[in-house]
Amino acid sequence: MAKNIKFIVMSALEESALELRAQLLGIEGVKILAEVDDSALLGPAVAQFPVDVLMVHLDPNPDGLLPILADVAKSNPDLTIFACSASTEGPLILKAMRLGVKEFFPVPIEDGQLTEAIAKVEVTKIDSATSGKLVTVMGASGGSGATMIAANLAAELAKLASGGVTLADLDYRFGQVATVLDIAPTYTLADLCGSPEALEPAVIERALTLHETGMHVLARPQSFTEADTITGASCMGVVSSLLQMNEYVVTDGPTRFDIGGTSVLSLSDTNFMVVQLLVPSVRNAMRILETLRSKGHNTENTMLVCNRVGRDAGHLTVQQVSETLGIKVFATLPDDWPTVSSSMNLGEPLAVNAPKSRLYASIVDMARRLHDPAPEDKGDSEQKKGFIGRIFANT
Repeated sequence: MAKNIKFIVMSALEESALELRAQLLGIEGVKILAEVDDSALLGPAVAQFPVDVLMVHLDPNPDGLLPILADVAKSNPDLTIFACSASTEGPLILKAMRLGVKEFFPVPIEDGQLTEAIAKVEVTKIDSATSGKLVTVMGASGGSGATMIAANLAAELAKLASGGVTLADLDYRFGQVATVLDIAPTYTLADLCGSPEALEPAVIERALTLHETGMHVLARPQSFTEADTITGASCMGVVSSLLQMNEYVVTDGPTRFDIGGTSVLSLSDTNFMVVQLLVPSVRNAMRILETLRSKGHNTENTMLVCNRVGRDAGHLTVQQVSETLGIKVFATLPDDWPTVSSSMNLGEPLAVNAPKSRLYASIVDMARRLHDPAPEDKGDSEQKKGFIGRIFANT
């Protein structure tokens, strides 16, 4: 099966776009980083989003779209272009292939043909074996503990990994990764996003801060003004470059669900949704998941981390929350606010501040299972909603 084959999808027809997205995401390893509905956006999208394949639905105007595809193919010789159309006229297919289209599919596309074409891309993909794993940690609500988990998880992965580990703060405005680790970075995410054309390894390395645990940290922008300059495409360029340089990239966030946030989630190998056993937290988690699913995003790589378990949960249990949200629980972390507050206030990871705590042991176990997963840790999505689902319906 394909391994991390990244797509841009272009379709001017909304219904066809949804069908194409669902079909592509039904193939293991396929990730869609961007979708456009205007041919004028093809060139900029390809320039900004690092992908392997451009999939274009030629209808309703194949003759108008093919010259644009020809320019894209000429400017991006390493990009594989797939095209599809309801028309099966020989001259159209021949013209498309001559202009740089590698595979042409009649609509509706047969699953077997699409899978075979993607397998060919995998064979020729040079850097597939060197791309690291992306782990996103997303809080269902403020104060869920996502930053604490992301920082300590990255620190533990740095001990296990044979390659590099980078922790990136994707909460552009209010991120606290640098604060909870007590570091004062010289450069931030905004500096890298400001010049995406210059993302050579040496440039990225200068923007990273080495932490005493062995991981590198990419901090959020220093000001709101800088945060507002970051585009989804530039952020994706930075994340993709980091993946080529590290065994793991762990992100705190995304915290927004614009094209940048959803693209990061689409690229993610594992997405941890952090919730507390509180109705507001679970409601927010449900809203996030339903939004992603309604847009056609595959949530099979999303798993729950239930934080602060052990306090009075008002009759909510971990199992009930899992059944209600329809995603598997990866880990439960004990309620230990004194330890967490001490660690964050002193800017020390749990390995330094509280190495004998149950909370630290739980984070260590998360890192170990993520690095060397057992079969039961590899996902089990779309569980049936439990009886408490009615509590969260229509909210």
